Amino acid sequence: MAESIRINTEEYNEEFSRKLKVGDSVLITGKIYSARDAAHKVMTEALARGEKLPIDWTNKFVYYLGPTPAKPGDPIGSAGPTTSGRMDAYTPTMLDQGIKGMIGKGSRKPEVVESMKKNGCTYFAAVGG
Repeated sequence: MAESIRINTEEYNEEFSRKLKVGDSVLITGKIYSARDAAHKVMTEALARGEKLPIDWTNKFVYYLGPTPAKPGDPIGSAGPTTSGRMDAYTPTMLDQGIKGMIGKGSRKPEVVESMKKNGCTYFAAVGG
């Protein structure tokens, strides 16, 4: 098994993104934002109205996570990947904001793949369950 590529989100950019190959195993550290379909819808609608987003997405990572309630005594429940396809309607607009990494599970629509190529963004497929 090949050694995993270490990625720090604070140093990640389009140049690094374009060096990765399908099938590379990666270990990701650094700041990662979580947002699902409802958040993407709100942000896309805000952009359409000409509003500024609450964060600058330039070179940031977004994790499409599906949280579960914490068990008694635990501070947080599981936070596994959710189906990325739910964000596909909003993804090209969000990638135009500068997102360089997306983490989730499942395949992406062809228009999302084209937007990823155009914007130099990497989709990191995570194992669910």
